[in-house]
Amino acid sequence: MLNTNIISVSNYGPDENLIILTRKDSLSWAESILSANELAVLTKMATDEAPYAIFNSGGRWVIVEFVSEKADADFRAEAMRRNGGSRVSLLRNTKIESVTLLNQASENLGAAYAEGLILGNYKFIKYFKQAEKQASCFTGLKVLENTVSAAELETLKTVLETVCITRTLVNEPVMFLDAVQLSKEIADLGKASGFSTETFDKAKIQELGMGGLLSVNLGSQIPPTFNIMEWKPEGSKNSKPIVLVGKGVVYDTGGLSLKPTANSMDYMKCDMAGAAVVVGVLYLAAKLKLPLHIVGLVPATDNRPGENAYVPGDVIKMYNGSFVEVLNTDAEGRMILADALHYAKKYDPEFVFDFATLTGAAAVAIGPVAGVIMGNVNDDIKKMLRTAGNETFERTVEFPLWDEYGDEIKSDIADLKNVGGSFGGAITAGKFLEHFTDYPWMHFDIAGVAFSHKESNYKVKGGTGYGIRLMHNFLKAYLEKA
Repeated sequence: MLNTNIISVSNYGPDENLIILTRKDSLSWAESILSANELAVLTKMATDEAPYAIFNSGGRWVIVEFVSEKADADFRAEAMRRNGGSRVSLLRNTKIESVTLLNQASENLGAAYAEGLILGNYKFIKYFKQAEKQASCFTGLKVLENTVSAAELETLKTVLETVCITRTLVNEPVMFLDAVQLSKEIADLGKASGFSTETFDKAKIQELGMGGLLSVNLGSQIPPTFNIMEWKPEGSKNSKPIVLVGKGVVYDTGGLSLKPTANSMDYMKCDMAGAAVVVGVLYLAAKLKLPLHIVGLVPATDNRPGENAYVPGDVIKMYNGSFVEVLNTDAEGRMILADALHYAKKYDPEFVFDFATLTGAAAVAIGPVAGVIMGNVNDDIKKMLRTAGNETFERTVEFPLWDEYGDEIKSDIADLKNVGGSFGGAITAGKFLEHFTDYPWMHFDIAGVAFSHKESNYKVKGGTGYGIRLMHNFLKAYLEKA
């Protein structure tokens, strides 16, 4: 599922194309690889503060990448990811099919650079008539063992494969990936990796009384699904499961509160990115055989203005028995998440994370550089999330859940309403979700980071896969504390 094959090697041949990471003040290694003239050019470029240098001798390419000298280690690693992603166009334009990555810097930044190369080389080409012509010519990456160990590289391959799977789910149009097909994709990924799956059909959802999910689905001709994934290996280190909930709105028109913003529906296939993250984390945990009990819950439907669509003014009885006054049918993600969050109680979870492209307000507040989080998990969990976000540059910013925001979603005729006032839209959405929880919980609003509208080094255009690398590093840290 990766566009690029990655292998670990112990050495390299004299004719192989190379990418070499180096400090500008330590170029002695170059004497055995470059000619005297090339070494002189390299030395001058290092002095001139060029970001990289490229040499071609007899058809052999050597790309020398100068490592960042920023003081912060996380920034240095991110600079290498971005450089790797940016160099993909060079590899494609020069028809380089395979390269070997060497690290001659004092700091091990090889894994970060490989991340950038592989993720920057991702392409979603399924719907081109001649897909093979759209495929990248760069298909092979060899990594020296002293740059990234063989074991570390295998883990990295699985993480990057999972990011690409997540991106592809987000990039699929709803004409293929409707709620029913999403359930099939989840089942296939479960079989491929080892996590178990169960899907509730519409009849079961009606039997349970999941009013939020059913109401959003009223305008659709495609039935909803409720998907349960579980990874429970022997010897799990957590006595209570971690439960992950993902918003699975496979396409969002806004319903009868039709989206008014120009072009805003053009990319609403991405409104299931939260679901994609949850599916991806279950896939990753199973493939890596993490000794953690993890449950994933994904309510899935599209949101359309069909003949029987729910309308502003309707009052919906939710799965937990609460009544919600609907004032905006475009605030649909919280309706389906609410039912899933209540369902999560049956697992007596250690904690629950939900992931959702929930509000434009979150994207407006901090832009496409971080996800918004809010919730009541303990400080240790929050610290691990902050650290994992900084390490992967899938950063998070915590918003408060003060009681005053709850006042904004009080209804005159029901227990609560599904939208607040004109301010704090991301937080009032979080307060709505909080109503359906009674366990440690954190909400991730990824509306600003799940989908990119332009090429941006390794993040490419379309689904970004935000959240997978963050959660991988978080789960590693959680295991160390368990």
